[in-house]
Amino acid sequence: MSRNIEIDTADGRIDAHVFTPAQAHRPLPAVIMLTDIGGLRPCYHEKAQIVADAGYAVLMPNIYYRDAQGAVVPEGKSFRDEDVRPTLFDYAAHLTPHAQRRDFQAWIDAIDAQPEFDSAAIGVVGYCMTGAFALRMAAWQPERIAAAAGFHSANLAKADDPDSPVHELDSIRAQVYLGHADGDTLLPPEQIARVDEALAKAGVHFCTELYKGAGHGYTAKDAPVYDAQADARHYRRLLTLFEEALQPRATG
Repeated sequence: MSRNIEIDTADGRIDAHVFTPAQAHRPLPAVIMLTDIGGLRPCYHEKAQIVADAGYAVLMPNIYYRDAQGAVVPEGKSFRDEDVRPTLFDYAAHLTPHAQRRDFQAWIDAIDAQPEFDSAAIGVVGYCMTGAFALRMAAWQPERIAAAAGFHSANLAKADDPDSPVHELDSIRAQVYLGHADGDTLLPPEQIARVDEALAKAGVHFCTELYKGAGHGYTAKDAPVYDAQADARHYRRLLTLFEEALQPRATG
């Protein structure tokens, strides 16, 4: 079950989708699901519905609304195509930390305004580049974000990047889960170690896990690296996180 909504912001109008289970008769714990660099497309709609069917209301915003509405990758194409990749990199470059901060508030305001959501505690999950968004959102909205997850995340702790989310983890109060791709050049072992150290120093309740043999993008059904076993594990871990961090607050 899904419906489209529009979220007005100073930067433009965000086109977004709200997913709920069939026969949902009450506000449900709120989850924000962020797409990878490929943007809105069927495999992410499927992801959002799977999470919703576990008992959540899921908001999936178009992260590229400043540049395009709806799907940005043409049907039959993918991020890996040479005529698509430059456009996605161009759109992604507009998602600076300052732009993200404004978007995070807009998403929360939308959740507060929509009847499907119980916003007492909010979960957020990101994939690839938006794994960093999920950590930043937890750091910048510690009173609202109770669970944050990232899968095959990218560039969480680059040593030469002053805007890296690893520098902003001290304020996180959410429970955090990170599922890393094995041998991921976008998040090598030294970056994973930096993130783990920063989370531990900050006293964050967190878990990190290396998905042995699974490549970057292992949850994306439309990618050649898709790994069904790793994808199934990702749902188990994600739903366990949300059950632990969101359900008690919503029902207690």
